[in-house]
Amino acid sequence: MASWVLTAMDLACQKAQRTLFEGVSFSVPAGSWLHIEGGNGCGKTSLLRILCGLSPAACGQVQWPSSSSPQSPFSRPDRSVLHYIGHALGLKPDLTACENLCADAQVSGLALSRQQALQALAAQGLQSRAHLPVRVLSQGQRQGVALARLRTSPARLWILDEPLVGLDVQATATARALLQSHVDAGGAVVMTSHHDVGLQGPGARLHLGREVGRA
Repeated sequence: MASWVLTAMDLACQKAQRTLFEGVSFSVPAGSWLHIEGGNGCGKTSLLRILCGLSPAACGQVQWPSSSSPQSPFSRPDRSVLHYIGHALGLKPDLTACENLCADAQVSGLALSRQQALQALAAQGLQSRAHLPVRVLSQGQRQGVALARLRTSPARLWILDEPLVGLDVQATATARALLQSHVDAGGAVVMTSHHDVGLQGPGARLHLGREVGRA
């Protein structure tokens, strides 16, 4: 796999004339992870949205693996590069878990069979929920459906906002194993979490308001 890196350069974010953070710079190479920490309201989700090209930065630039030059403030890599899971999971409540995975793949221009979708859900421990509409699932089960989409995604870089929220003990262990296997295979994970996700290998923690500390 070719070497690549996500780079953030001197990023700043302002909301309602208030500076949430500034001077944020880091690099996330292939085969590594970045855990973004900080209290509520410090701008963790805003930083992820900037990295995804969903929100503009007040200043600074983001350089993606697929590009040799910084992107414009509103550009966003396609799903072959990036898979983003935010607080709004992007699930359609009246579709089943299986149908959600298939629909998501279709929108992204990816080939995904029903059997592959079922296998991804089973790997998340959701085989008994695969044919239920998402609206009847618990918060943790909906989170599991969103994480199952990662198993069908070709994206090298996963950007995840609180990926363990709502998960029980077994589902949390499954999610941690999924993230670890992605990093071990040469992918990268950028995430926020109030929990210690416990990823091994090259990585760093970024506490907004402090410098990046290598793990």
